[in-house]
Amino acid sequence: MNDIKILVVDDEERMRKLVRDFLVKNGYLVIEAGDGKEACDIFENNKDIALIIMDVMMPVMDGYSASHEIRSSSDVPIIMVTAKSTEVDELKGFEMGIDEYITKPFNPKILVARVEAVLRRTKGDSSNDNISAGGIVIDNVAHKVTVDGQEIELSFKEFELLEYFLTNQGRALTRDNILNRVWNYDYFGDARTIDTHVKKLRAKLGEKGSYIKTIRAVGYKFEVDS
Repeated sequence: MNDIKILVVDDEERMRKLVRDFLVKNGYLVIEAGDGKEACDIFENNKDIALIIMDVMMPVMDGYSASHEIRSSSDVPIIMVTAKSTEVDELKGFEMGIDEYITKPFNPKILVARVEAVLRRTKGDSSNDNISAGGIVIDNVAHKVTVDGQEIELSFKEFELLEYFLTNQGRALTRDNILNRVWNYDYFGDARTIDTHVKKLRAKLGEKGSYIKTIRAVGYKFEVDS
């Protein structure tokens, strides 16, 4: 992972340091910029940047303006950091090609999880069109799931939940991890909603539902039985 370079853009040095420290701890290379204009200049000279974490409110050039300029020549993934997020803000960003939003204050561990998820989604590897394990096949293009060749009907959230489990096989996932990835970090519902969805998903997977292991006091892990 040490060849993955991330540009962190924020006018607050303290915030940049917080994000940088967690990213470096997780093996990423980090470049910093204090405003949108500096970010554009740095990106122009560092085409190997794999992802940008961009604050919205900054002097000289704000995050939206900088993202718009960068988007004119690159489809590099951009995670937008904002003090408050409304549907209007998010729609504006998504129309510009923003890949993800995260609202301050946030847990840096959650941000790292977002970074990992966005990088997985935007690798452009055609093998990601299909994810399979233990007879379960997820077709992301057709948005369907088959179990031993038989298609099963899943709700949108059940589909996303299963996809998250399969792309993190063998990894212990806390309820916070799952809420962040499947329901988004801004979701303030009771974490027990995850347990309800897991119960329904297990039932629809039949005997394959046993692959979703409960980790007491932690969350869940997807693991195919040997």
